[in-house]
Amino acid sequence: MQIEDMVRAVQAKLGVGVDGRAGPETWGAIYKRIVDRSSPPDVALTEVSDLTNQRSEKVIATLHARVRPYARALYFKAREHGITINIISGTRTYAEQDALYAQGRTRPGNVVTNARGGYSNHNFGIAFDIGLFERNQYLGESPMYKAVGTLGVELGLEWGGNWKTIVDQPHYQLRPEWAGDLTERQMLAGLRERVAAGIDVYA
Repeated sequence: MQIEDMVRAVQAKLGVGVDGRAGPETWGAIYKRIVDRSSPPDVALTEVSDLTNQRSEKVIATLHARVRPYARALYFKAREHGITINIISGTRTYAEQDALYAQGRTRPGNVVTNARGGYSNHNFGIAFDIGLFERNQYLGESPMYKAVGTLGVELGLEWGGNWKTIVDQPHYQLRPEWAGDLTERQMLAGLRERVAAGIDVYA
């Protein structure tokens, strides 16, 4: 069975628009069936996992439940355009972020981030990074990152390639509605406050 046929079958079962493309509507419906206890889980988790690859699913599992459908949708959108991506980085603990920050500063290696623990969107499950692959080889630089970035924006994600200061083409994030008019610094402060108070970051 082809991927599009599988997606159509899932869409028909979920009662959403049947077009063979796994967009946010489809993944949102899958999420509701699997995670929302008030709905019977007619779609098994293995069906979702089988549609992506193991490497990406392992990372996607670390993301906030609200973000996972978007990561999967981007994965499929890229494939529809003949581009192979993996989701290669997801949620990081503050300690993991601090270790990355130390790289190139107090530890060997090149500087890879300017964000300490608590100052990266990766620390709150709202952000992920992709990697482009061609014949199983990772592409650190490629014009295809821009093509995928356009697809991500169409899905409603913020793309690091559009940033004015530090351009980060592999980076995507789903901004909470309450942070719509906030600067990045203000949003991060709000995220830290919510985590400290035990409040969902999308509440």
